[in-house]
Amino acid sequence: QFLDHTPEDCLKVFDINLRQNFYTKEVICESLKRCNVLKINDEELITIGRLFGYPGLDIENKCWLILGAHLGVNGSYVFAPGFKSFQETPKVEVADTVGAGDSFTGTFCASILKGKSIAEAHKLAVEVSAYVCTQHGAMPVLPEKYTSK
Repeated sequence: QFLDHTPEDCLKVFDINLRQNFYTKEVICESLKRCNVLKINDEELITIGRLFGYPGLDIENKCWLILGAHLGVNGSYVFAPGFKSFQETPKVEVADTVGAGDSFTGTFCASILKGKSIAEAHKLAVEVSAYVCTQHGAMPVLPEKYTSK
């Protein structure tokens, strides 16, 4: 009901976060139809691939199928119609991964809302997420080099 009342041009992020068995194919399908940004990790992509009958495909093909039908460890992808961005995962000394995914999503969305290109938003999101992994706790204070961009 909340989404029914949001403006069409509103940024709607579906951070899928599959947990145990607290999801259904129907809820996922409806959520995919309503979002314009899907955040999904490797493990979730495998689960969704199986759920939708795409078990043997590579990451890119699964994402394109999910994107087309309804709307990591080595790096991250951002797919949009006619566009693909890949950013390698920076090599950092990991202190804690809690908050890394949410910092990625928040940075990416804030950057898009500030008018940055998808490629720029993706690059900054990867940098911030990597920094968060070097800190203890889910919400470290970010250095100005990340907040002033």
